[in-house]
Amino acid sequence: MAQQFWLMKKLSILPTLFQPTYDALFVPNIPFTYRWRLLALQPLTLLAAALTSPTWLFTNRYSIYNVPTPGGPRRCLVFLPPCSKKSKTQGAGVATTEKKRPLHIDIHGGAFAGGMPEHNARWCAHLSDQTGAVVISLSYRLAPRYPYPAAHDDIISIVHHLLSPSGPNLPCRAETTFNIDPHLITIGGSSAGGNLALSTCLSLASTRTTTNIIPPVAYIGFYPALDLRLHPDDKPRPPNFPKQDPLAFLIPLYDAYAGPIRAANMESVRLNPILGARDVGGLPREVFVAVAGIDILVDEQMRFVEGVRARIGEDEGEEGEGNESMGCKRIEGRVWEKGFHGWLELPSFVLEKERMEVFDASVEVVRRAHRRGGWDVDVL
Repeated sequence: MAQQFWLMKKLSILPTLFQPTYDALFVPNIPFTYRWRLLALQPLTLLAAALTSPTWLFTNRYSIYNVPTPGGPRRCLVFLPPCSKKSKTQGAGVATTEKKRPLHIDIHGGAFAGGMPEHNARWCAHLSDQTGAVVISLSYRLAPRYPYPAAHDDIISIVHHLLSPSGPNLPCRAETTFNIDPHLITIGGSSAGGNLALSTCLSLASTRTTTNIIPPVAYIGFYPALDLRLHPDDKPRPPNFPKQDPLAFLIPLYDAYAGPIRAANMESVRLNPILGARDVGGLPREVFVAVAGIDILVDEQMRFVEGVRARIGEDEGEEGEGNESMGCKRIEGRVWEKGFHGWLELPSFVLEKERMEVFDASVEVVRRAHRRGGWDVDVL
């Protein structure tokens, strides 16, 4: 029975793995310019799954949790913290402490056109191990079949499903299901997932009085796409960016999510969360952005960091005093010069030292937010 459950859990990834081919061949109303690129994306999707498979294929570190949304059920991965020494002696699978745990929400990347939660399995397991938090990695509908705002709608629907109180003075679903503390939510994502995570922060802050959902206390962005007002071809290239990009032919596909509606959404904070730097009151108290030095997104990420830092009066890594009514009190943007877009999801033989530096710095931000809220995994 256990082997059958393990096999079903792993096979549940198949629709995601072969979605590019399915969408290219069977979904109507997709322009030909996207169809052939989806077919070209298919072997890259399988290659990415193969490269990351050591972190998710032969492990029972996570479980599958399907969340109903208006756009259909969304497949999520749940990483529970490892059992404590005390609970191991009791034969329990997870720590039996009665104290409610923090929750981290992770959102995968893929230019809104690909990717899957398993790509971030190593990071999610590491964060859960190091902080004692429950980590839930989300999925969402992909372009070009589902352009903006499908992915944003899916993520906010999942978050509401998890964190909306069941009623006045009643706990939320994640609290009763996973024993989490709704006051200790952190969120983050890679690339497109970083966009969705920051957009969700801003949305929850603006609707707190109507939804009664407590916004996240920290944001972790791995090379997030924060400004979709520019076509990818128009984004500034850093000096060390390769002159020739062998995957440049996929750029129209990567722009399929925002491109069709870009002109009508130039001032949309939801699509372009870089605009959230104008009013840092909607941002989490702690913000950390890991910047890959060899990436067309460097410019927008640093503009965001510098804009927020200017707003809160922060000076290079020191916590700004600022106005207490403002949400963000500390922001850090660190550049890894050797890093390139997507490197954190690759196997350990690729820039492992730099990867662990990013992971350790991110864990410290999350743990600092946890300690402020009364949770310290070291003293459990």
